[in-house]
Amino acid sequence: METPTSARRLDRLPKAHLHLHFTGSMRHSTLVEMARENGVHLPQALAREWPPKLRATDERGWFRFQRLYDIARSVLRRPEDMYRLLREAAEDERAAGSAWLEIQVDPSGYASRFDGLTATLELILDAARSAERETGVAIGLMVAANRTRHPLDAKVLARLARQYAGRGVVSFGLNNDERRGRALEFEGAFRIARRAGLLSAPHGGELQGPRSIRECLDDLLADRVGHGVRAVEDPHLVERIATQGVTLEICPTSNVGLGVFDELEHLPLRRLFDAGVPIALGTDDPLLFGPRLVEQYRIAREVFGFTDPELAELARMSVRGSGAPESLRKELLSGVDAWLAEEPRE
Repeated sequence: METPTSARRLDRLPKAHLHLHFTGSMRHSTLVEMARENGVHLPQALAREWPPKLRATDERGWFRFQRLYDIARSVLRRPEDMYRLLREAAEDERAAGSAWLEIQVDPSGYASRFDGLTATLELILDAARSAERETGVAIGLMVAANRTRHPLDAKVLARLARQYAGRGVVSFGLNNDERRGRALEFEGAFRIARRAGLLSAPHGGELQGPRSIRECLDDLLADRVGHGVRAVEDPHLVERIATQGVTLEICPTSNVGLGVFDELEHLPLRRLFDAGVPIALGTDDPLLFGPRLVEQYRIAREVFGFTDPELAELARMSVRGSGAPESLRKELLSGVDAWLAEEPRE
């Protein structure tokens, strides 16, 4: 919770969360408990030394990050584990003032445990509906392909996502190491998803530079780009992103945690915002990085000097870039205006 200050409370600012991975949303305490219940041994980096010290800008560092993530995923073995994860994720969103969560998942990472791709996706969608009923936080699913696997696997996921468009799936993504799979190779999968009305939201511009983002725009017709922070290396690209209104899902603590930037102060959040780029603050994987959504807004306020009107605009940008129903978008935007109309706390 916010401590009393002269500024408005960030946990009361209505917002949307557009960049959160399924396993990475798990609470650390839940990871430890599930590991014990399901007989999974956790390395020290996920147990007593949490959060782990990470740096993924070299291949060895990314391998370690991915290994820890895979170990965390392995504790999710029962349907009730999936329900719990989504319920707790929604509870955390509600506490942060987020009323729309767009959580991304690759169903193939769980398919062997839950009777295949379709059954896994249906399980996750049902768990999302249950979490919505219990918390009041609306949840949309992003089906995300893994760029380190064959593009044909991505097409299989795109066809699966197409079947559930309008039934809980709202977007299609592409994640994992940009250095091992270029965006343009997945154009076919994204074409299938776009024709089904799904938002295009691939990762780009995290571990690689402007070319990665341009491919997301040119070949995948991205509505949003996961991260995208390295767009600042090309001023013309920044101008294009702003002109096209493509939302960048910027995750400050993740970018520092993985070594994309050495210090929070080096993150180009202010430069991109001032250039007119739509930005949706996200957490990426709080299970591995620690801080959750309110902390990202606090970073914008305390590190980059964002005023309350600017923070309100960040929240509006997150809502506008989301796959939320129009009625909810209007409600959230009205809520942002109401937050800004409040008197700051003394």
